[in-house]
Amino acid sequence: MRHQEIPETMKAAVMTEPGSIRIEEQPVPEPAPDEVLVKVMAVGVCGSDVHYFEHGRIGRFVVEKPIILGHECAGIIAAVGADVTRLKEGDRVAIEPGVTCGRCPACKEGRYNLCPDVQFLATPPVDGAFVQYMTIREDMVFPIPDHLSFEEAAMNEPFSVGIHAARRSKLAPGTTLAIMGMGPVGLMAVAAAKSFGVDRIIVTDLEEVRLEAALRLGATHAINVRKEDAVQAIRELTNGIGVDTAWETAGNPKALQSALYSLRRGGKLAIVGLPAQDEIALNVPFIADNEVDLYGIFRYANTYPAGIEFLASGQHDVMSLITDRYDLEETQQAMERALHNKSGSLKVMVYPNGR
Repeated sequence: MRHQEIPETMKAAVMTEPGSIRIEEQPVPEPAPDEVLVKVMAVGVCGSDVHYFEHGRIGRFVVEKPIILGHECAGIIAAVGADVTRLKEGDRVAIEPGVTCGRCPACKEGRYNLCPDVQFLATPPVDGAFVQYMTIREDMVFPIPDHLSFEEAAMNEPFSVGIHAARRSKLAPGTTLAIMGMGPVGLMAVAAAKSFGVDRIIVTDLEEVRLEAALRLGATHAINVRKEDAVQAIRELTNGIGVDTAWETAGNPKALQSALYSLRRGGKLAIVGLPAQDEIALNVPFIADNEVDLYGIFRYANTYPAGIEFLASGQHDVMSLITDRYDLEETQQAMERALHNKSGSLKVMVYPNGR
């Protein structure tokens, strides 16, 4: 029986075709025995949402029917399935958006981000979080402390990408790191690197507002690539040696090449951003001669508890990144704002149940 405070229907922001979002009335879903029903309180607009909104596809993932976008989310447990034991009604939670099978070799190895059968929110054909209520399996939901806002909890999703990149590239205190591209993922990567105790974090971008945000989050040096050559500037900052590690977070071919050339001999390159094209020219002799370690970064695994702990510590001012706020009925405007990325805009947030 439905809890008396849970309505029969809810509002959902449905992308009926690329570039067009319509607010629809839909039934509030019932949680399966191993699921919880979450009242969604905050959803961040991700770059992948923008790609689907603009182009209707990302690589092999193609929007072929109406879909609900949004996967960076947090909320309140509204109801629990019959077999749920770890969570209860009223719990404030962050939602990890990729429900994996738990049985394949990748899942068994703990690298469940590589699960071939993952059901990832807002990745076709799976609907996402631009809804007032959603169901998800219990093990993908994590309690958050009372002092952590829903917005910060939603930001744990892009933050997790940085944590995963840090672990994959064996980031350590006392090392130097360059991060190319200060979009939302790049900015949260700065926060992640700071959490891992990196001494020097050098960031690059085209926009001063993003570079200023990166410095607030803990970057030690900011390079505007409109004014300076990134590789030359990084070499000067490191006495000609180069950085220990570089992350490319923008999905930009030139930024990826700059990240490679900014490395010291024996350095590590993590590819976080996804470019529009499948193939990019990289200097293979440089990679071989310098024994560069390459790391592909695909989403994340086993990061949510650590991310919540880092964010709850108060050392990261991620709330300052949220520059644009919209109600669910304004999701069309929110997506257009994120798409056009007007000056001064860093992170767009949608509030399905009001601000």
